[in-house]
Amino acid sequence: MDSHAELGMDVQSLVRRFYALQTERVEAYHLLEEGHQAYLRSGPNYDFLRYRQLVHEITLAFNGISQEILQIKGNLEGVHGRRDLVEHLGRIQEKEQEKLELTAQLQLAKQNVQDQPGVEAHTQEVQELKHKLIQTIEAISEILQDFKYDSEESS
Repeated sequence: MDSHAELGMDVQSLVRRFYALQTERVEAYHLLEEGHQAYLRSGPNYDFLRYRQLVHEITLAFNGISQEILQIKGNLEGVHGRRDLVEHLGRIQEKEQEKLELTAQLQLAKQNVQDQPGVEAHTQEVQELKHKLIQTIEAISEILQDFKYDSEESS
């Protein structure tokens, strides 16, 4: 969908498009997680090229989603004057960036645990990163709730 098509969209259409993009993002995370599990199973002679290709494709998908959300933000603010929704989307984007970074760190930590079993520091790191990831996902859920409430309130 190009930005010209989005200019004619009302607030509820933009909101629905955002939810569709958010669903795509969740699906991309599932693919990344499955790909990483397959990668770990390929050890000790890891199939790095296949995994790197997957990460590349997922990164492109995330970038495309982020670009479209930026367009939605621009429309909500410029065309519809919905600063409240724009702020929610900005916070979601920040938390999603955090989630992606934590996910990458966690995947690396899991490989360290697998490559060096019995090293307590690696196990500890996995636990800490999992905890941070859960907190980030919960924060995203809370912001989504606020977004949902504010977007329905005015329709």
